Amino acid sequence: MADTADAVLHPSILALMWRSVHIAEFMSKVVKVAIPVAMAVAALTVSSAGAAETTVTSAKTAKPRLVDLGAGKCIPCKQMAPILEKLRDEYAGKFEVVFIDVWKAPEAATPYRIRVIPTQVFYNADGKELFRHEGFYSREQILGKWRELDFAFAEAGGAR
Repeated sequence: MADTADAVLHPSILALMWRSVHIAEFMSKVVKVAIPVAMAVAALTVSSAGAAETTVTSAKTAKPRLVDLGAGKCIPCKQMAPILEKLRDEYAGKFEVVFIDVWKAPEAATPYRIRVIPTQVFYNADGKELFRHEGFYSREQILGKWRELDFAFAEAGGAR
């Protein structure tokens, strides 16, 4: 009987072994990315079980959200930074403004499936995506889109 070192494996078995090694490599990368992505998604969404346990008080504090996905070295993103900062300050009690640097935290950006930067995603207080825009978006355009989506932040009554 031949020693295992002298044994010749059939090409189909070699191919299967090669695929298994690459699948294992791929899965180890997926796990490294999937866990931070799952944590990022969990931070941005509320599970249905959590929603059932939510009190009336916390439901009142839920706010619409504008998520801007960009990068610190992207020119249009840099142009939007002061706009987003001003909106965050002026409308702090009305809606949230979140910036995600896709180059520094690609795993946090993955769930958004963006194609270009900057991309702005508008969410209602329940976390449902209402609108998505790609490219530079001025302050007036952002506030106009909120009005178009039926949110009147400038009014004394706040967001609807």
